Amino acid sequence: MISSLSGTVTHVGLHEAVVEVGGVGMLFHATPGTLATLRLGEHARVETSLIVKEDSLTLFGFRDNEEREVFTTMLSVSGIGPRIALAVLSVYSPVEVSRAVAAGDDKAFSKVPGIGPKGARRIVLELAGKLVLPDPESESEPASDSGTASQGPTWRGQVLDALVGLGWTEKDAVSAVDAFVDSSPEAASLTVAEALRNVLAGLGRANAMGHRAK
Repeated sequence: MISSLSGTVTHVGLHEAVVEVGGVGMLFHATPGTLATLRLGEHARVETSLIVKEDSLTLFGFRDNEEREVFTTMLSVSGIGPRIALAVLSVYSPVEVSRAVAAGDDKAFSKVPGIGPKGARRIVLELAGKLVLPDPESESEPASDSGTASQGPTWRGQVLDALVGLGWTEKDAVSAVDAFVDSSPEAASLTVAEALRNVLAGLGRANAMGHRAK
């Protein structure tokens, strides 16, 4: 069982990263928030969970033990696989997941891509009493009707971190996110992954226009 990786970051993508350990590149899948903490060429440590199937070995990485605990506990829910469990952590923090389960808030989980109303209810019912994490008062509610915080959409901070981690300057990242929010009425309802894809698409179009102008 591979429970953690510690080595040099050699690749950071939108959905995965590679950490070189003892001359071997170990690829793992992770949330945008976790990937945003990694920097190319720098040393990093990630907690991991190895999912073994008959035809594959897939490694998933997490920024801390709480993320990994939520991930592994989510897998105990019938019908929830590793991709869906990771999608939940891409939308909500471990504390937010714990709070939603404790409150019986199945609507929070139905906002995660790939989870329907029945699956959301199963998560709440099957995880009741199994997932209890410290709940700092500073944490925001996971299922806000407005989908926005005082500084913009709930995904804003994670997307900014992800863009900087992918090599964009903080100034360009902020400008791109603000431009997307201003031009997209549906921005507040998007998940972190959806917002990141849209903002990256906008940056790509801006670069292409810049090259044509030259």
